[in-house]
Amino acid sequence: MSGVSKTPLYAMVAYVRGPVATFVEDLRAELHPEQAHLAAHITVLPPRELKAPEDVAIRELKERAGRFLAFEVEFGETEAFVPTTPTVFIRIAKSAHRFRDMHEAFDAGACRYDEQWPYMPHLTIVKLPTFEQIVPAAQMARERWASFPGARTAPVKELTFVREGEGGLWIDLATISLIE
Repeated sequence: MSGVSKTPLYAMVAYVRGPVATFVEDLRAELHPEQAHLAAHITVLPPRELKAPEDVAIRELKERAGRFLAFEVEFGETEAFVPTTPTVFIRIAKSAHRFRDMHEAFDAGACRYDEQWPYMPHLTIVKLPTFEQIVPAAQMARERWASFPGARTAPVKELTFVREGEGGLWIDLATISLIE
């Protein structure tokens, strides 16, 4: 061991529950088993270093969340972030503006960060190791999603502030309720 500790990364997510989550998590486990542990989620703040201690960030996020109402998200078609990253995802068809508004509000103070890419809310199915795997994975996701029999919606009532842990795990630090 080198003795050099890595600065942890933090993110804010909206966990997706129910049939859509089961669909995404099962397909992810099939396409890339190494990511089977990841819960279905929509990222509000992509991974970042903090500019202040965790407790300050959590306090600021809770204060800012006080102006956002709970809502329902509707999912659209499957797509891929090619050629940027080998990621297959489901587009947000309804309520994407709410995620953008939250992203803008929460990307401040202790959580302010200059992000690599413009923010686009989405539900990741899988991030693959190589671009060569993306075409068959995207095709499979498109076919499976087209035959998905359930409602393509999910409630968003709370957000979760998370910290990167060991081995690709993310640790839930705080659950932040939206106004119902």
